[in-house]
Amino acid sequence: MTPDLSLSVQYAADEPRLPRWRLRRWAERALAAAAEDGLVDFSAAELSLRLVGAAEGKRLNRDFRGRDYATNVLTFEYGVDPLGVARGDIVICVPVLAREAREQRKDFLHHAAHLTLHGVLHALGYDHVKARDAKRMEALETTTLAGMGIMDPYQAD
Repeated sequence: MTPDLSLSVQYAADEPRLPRWRLRRWAERALAAAAEDGLVDFSAAELSLRLVGAAEGKRLNRDFRGRDYATNVLTFEYGVDPLGVARGDIVICVPVLAREAREQRKDFLHHAAHLTLHGVLHALGYDHVKARDAKRMEALETTTLAGMGIMDPYQAD
C-alpha cells in the first residue's frame, strides 16, 4: 500500500514536460518502493519539489553544501515525526537535468524520473555515502525504474 502523499510542486524554472501529475506519479512510485523495502518506518510523506534554474541551483548547493556549482538534485530531509509522517524538500535543477540527459544520451523524462525518485528516497532517509547503503539505494532505484519501463541509470552504455 502506498503511503499518503502531500506534494507541493513549485516552478521557479518552466518545464512543460514536467507537469505536476507526472512528478506526483514518480514520487508515489518512490514512496511505494520505500514502503515495500521497509528501511524507513513511515505512513505518509509531506514533500515539496521545486524546479529551479542554474542560478538558484548553484546558490542552494553553495549555501547548504559548500559546493559552488549547480547540481542535478538537492534534497533536504527533515525526518519522520512521531505520527509517521516523513518530510522533505527536493530541488531539481532543470538545466543540469537537461544537460546530463543529453551528455549521457538518456531520455529527458527517464532522467527526470530517476532524479525525482532519487530525491524522494533521500527525503525518506536513504543515502549513498557508505557502499552498502549506496548498493541498497541504487538497487531500489533500478528496480523501481525498471517497473516503469526505464533502463538502469547506473548501467554504462
